Formats: sequence, C-alpha cells, structure tokens
Amino acid sequence: MFFKSRKLWIGTLCSLASVSYFAQNTSLVKDKSAYMPGEQVIFRTDAQKKNVEIRYYQKDKLLQKQKLVNTSWTWMPPKADYQGYLITLWDISKNQPLATTAVDVSSDWARFPRYGFLSKYPDMSAEEQQKIIENLKDHHINGIQFYDWHYRHDQPLAGTPVAPWSHWADVGTRIISGKTVAGYIGLAHQYRINAMFYNLNYGALRGYGYNGVTDQMFMYKDRDHKEKDVFKLPVSEFISDIYFTDPANNDWQKYLAEKNNDLYKVYDFDGFHIDQVGDRGEVYDYEGKPVQLGHAFADFIRAMKKARPDKKLVFNAVNQFGQEEMAAAPLDVLYTEVWGPNDSFADLAKVITDNDRFSKYSKKTILAAYMDYENADRKGEFNTPGILLTDAVIMAFGGNHLELGEHMLGKEYFPNDNLAMKPDLVKALRDYYNFQVAYENLLRDGGSFTEIPVTSVQGKVKFNSWPPVKGQVSVLGKRFQKQSVLHFINFTNAGSLEWRDNKGTQTEPAAIEKIPVSITVNGNVKSVWYATPDQMQGMPQTIKFKQKGNQITVEVPYLKYWGMMVID
Repeated sequence: MFFKSRKLWIGTLCSLASVSYFAQNTSLVKDKSAYMPGEQVIFRTDAQKKNVEIRYYQKDKLLQKQKLVNTSWTWMPPKADYQGYLITLWDISKNQPLATTAVDVSSDWARFPRYGFLSKYPDMSAEEQQKIIENLKDHHINGIQFYDWHYRHDQPLAGTPVAPWSHWADVGTRIISGKTVAGYIGLAHQYRINAMFYNLNYGALRGYGYNGVTDQMFMYKDRDHKEKDVFKLPVSEFISDIYFTDPANNDWQKYLAEKNNDLYKVYDFDGFHIDQVGDRGEVYDYEGKPVQLGHAFADFIRAMKKARPDKKLVFNAVNQFGQEEMAAAPLDVLYTEVWGPNDSFADLAKVITDNDRFSKYSKKTILAAYMDYENADRKGEFNTPGILLTDAVIMAFGGNHLELGEHMLGKEYFPNDNLAMKPDLVKALRDYYNFQVAYENLLRDGGSFTEIPVTSVQGKVKFNSWPPVKGQVSVLGKRFQKQSVLHFINFTNAGSLEWRDNKGTQTEPAAIEKIPVSITVNGNVKSVWYATPDQMQGMPQTIKFKQKGNQITVEVPYLKYWGMMVID
C-alpha cells in the first residue's frame, strides 16, 4: 500500500548517496535469473580450480558431476519445463561445499514467482543500475515491481508516445529520469526478469479534467455525487490529493487502458502491478449505486487483460481486501500486503493457504510483509532472526516474500532505506533464495498440506503440528503421490510468534543436532533425505532410517531455523 507512512520519507532519496546495495562477492553466479527449456546456463566463479568438483542436483538426485577446469563454463539442464536445480562447487579435499547456486527452468515466471522491487530513478550510470539488477538476478528474482516511477495516476506516461519527457516529478515531487527507467527495464530483460509498472487502479490527481477524466467516472461518499471519495495528502509534500475513480466504470477502464497503451509504446514493461488502498467504506458511483469494491476490482482486472492480453497482471489485495473475487479474475499471481490483525506466523500462513484455495490452487502468492517496521523509522539494521523465521514460514508454505530491491524493504513506502542488512543476513538470504529455487518442485508445485505425526524419541525437543507454539518445533506436513515432506520450523527459542518483529527483538534459535524422531508413514519407505538452508548451503543429505510397521525412526541432522525432510 502506497500511503501509510509515505509522508515521513518524501524528498530524502533523489540521489543514490544513501542506497545500500547489500551486494556481496559471490563465488558462484549464473548469467540469468531463470531459463527457458532448452536454454544453456553460463556459470562463473572465482574459486580455485584445484580439487574442486561441480555437482548438479535435482532434489536429492545427483544428475552429473565434473571437475572444475575453467572459471566459466556452460551447462544444459534437462529439457523439462518448470524444474529447479541445485548446483554446488564441492571441495574434494575438505569434503564440503565451497559455493552453491540454483537454476530455475520455467517458461512462465508466474509458475514460481520471486518478486523484487525498484523505487528510485534519478540520473544513474549504467554501472550503478547493473550492480542493482545483477544482485536481484543472483537472488533469482524473476519479477520486479517498478514502484512510484510514474508521472500521474491518471496519466502514467510523462509526455506523449511521440514526445515522452526525459524527466518528471512524481506525486511526491521526486525527480524521475526516463533514461533510468528504460535502462532498468532493459537490464531486467537481459537477465530474464519481468518488469511490472506500478500504478493505482482508481487514482486521479488535481487537474484530471484536462486529460479527459469526467465526473461520471468517480466514486462518491454520497448518493448525489456531491462529495468525491478522496485521499487527503499533505499539500507541502505532494502535488495533489488522490481522487478515487470507480474501477468498474467502463469509461474509466477504457480511459486508463488507452493511457497504459501509450506507456507501453515508450517503455517495454511486461505488465501492470495494480494497487489499491484497502476498504473505502460505503462508496457510490455517479448514479448513486453502491460500489462493491471487491467485484469492481475483479471487473477492472478483466478489462485490463482484455485490453492487453499479452501483458501480465498483479493486483495488491491490501490485507486480503477483495482477494477472493480477484483470484477468480485473470491475474497471473496473487499479491497480498499484510497488516494487522494478521500479525502472527499462523496468520501469515493462512493468507497463503487462503489464496491457494481462492484460486483453486492455480496461482502462487507473493506477500508484501514489511519487517522491523517500527525500527525502520530511523537508521539501524534489520534483525536477522526475525527475517529468517518469517522467510522460512513463507517459503515452507509455498509463498514468496517481497523484500529485496536497491535495499531491503522495511516500510510500505519503498524508498525508505533506513535499515541495513547485517553480513550474516546477506549470506543467509542467498542460501534461502537458492533453497527456494532448488526445491521449488517440493515447495511450490503441488502436494497437499496435512498433519504428519512426529514425536521425539528422547523427549528433549517438543514437536507440534502447525500452528506454532513457543518453545517447540513446528512440523508442517505435505503429501505428494509418492513422497511425504516435513518442514521443521524452530520456535524453541522464539521470543514472539508475531512475524513482523516490529522492534527487532526476535531471538536467534539455538541450533539442534541429531534429533531422534519417530514419524508416522504410509507404506514402505525407500529412502529419506534432508536439506536445510542453514547448513551445507542447502545440499541434500541422505539419512538412515529404521521402519517398523507404519513408523520410522530417523535423526533430524541439524535444525536452526528451518529444515525439510523428504520421505520417498
């Protein structure tokens, strides 16, 4: 959502002086964020060549291995679509991984969406822009929301398709460079990342009449169309209040579709990231009829898709407002900005599972869930345990966390970069994003959540099924046709079960090793393996087990934040 704390940050970020890139010197990178079936992958490393082996995994299966001969090489993945792979540089002499990355082979980014953002568009060098986009590529981000880049809500393109402006002021008076916007789009496409332009679905600014917006297009607070529904903004910081149009008004839909087409002629965006501001209470159209916004949003989505069927659509369901109706419309992914009272880890998971149900399990979820929210009012650092526990829950449930851009996200006004990432968080997030891609077919590709009973053999660690309990390890079960997957999420030292970690006080869990457990299974077990982003850079580990009837006993090798056990 665009508005809640925006006024605190206007005017601070028209240069790159305060940007935190959180980039690191990686030892294994690839040339793109995702790949088409049959497309070759190019890798690059700075690792020493001696006693290093390249290993390619699909889930727990070692597909191929070869000696590292050069600092760059190519690999042709299997031709199957929508598959994830883990690639590891293995130190033979030390018997441990040196570096790891992942490869996503997917013809449509919406199958496994991993969303990032951009929020600042001053005059920039090509090198500055490339550094930012490369970092997102190295986290496998395959879609970018271009936040607050546009000229006006009712006229996103500054100028005309024939004569676009080189610079303009956004609604918050920041100066935007058209060359920077175009440069970012080009770089995104170079790395196979979708570029989505941000705008409200129903906003108009003062002077809208000059652009052809009529009074009949608006929503009103009364049945006699005397008082427009308006969002008041501070005059000293914004160029205008925002007047809300009726999303279901055919003339408004046609008008904005034409303005979007003007935009597409100048900037090669892949689609429209559509925003709203939540429940507006009782509002009416020009004729005095009540506007049911959930239905109106869905109608707006259908109109935008009809106008440009070649473009992707994402729509922000603010705290799930309108999501059930919108999920049935032609959105490519579902996007929820999460606010109170959805404050617990259980609430966060419920948003994802509700979205699965609303879309009949056909669309994946992206969550805009702002971390360390109160701390982001001032300079400081993100609290690593809060971020990783939240990401563990979101990823285990098959969702994606919008959090990475020029900096990490702490506020709904995206240019806010008050909080920096600590080195341990920088390293851990790379492992978490590798993990999400490498095991995407277990995390985000079918299966059904169900309770799978797990008990502690020695009683030293307490286990519970979802939702989480402080002082215990939560076990999230998921069944596939021939596999059972158990996600172990460690709340044994959790200071709170609220995900946002407003003041950065979530405690770091103590790592637990070699936890003997008994698990209820269906049928004969052939193998058990385990992987965690918190150890061995996410590599799969085969583990021994004993079966007696419908019970197996195994050891959970290592658990800090999150681990995944797969029973074949």
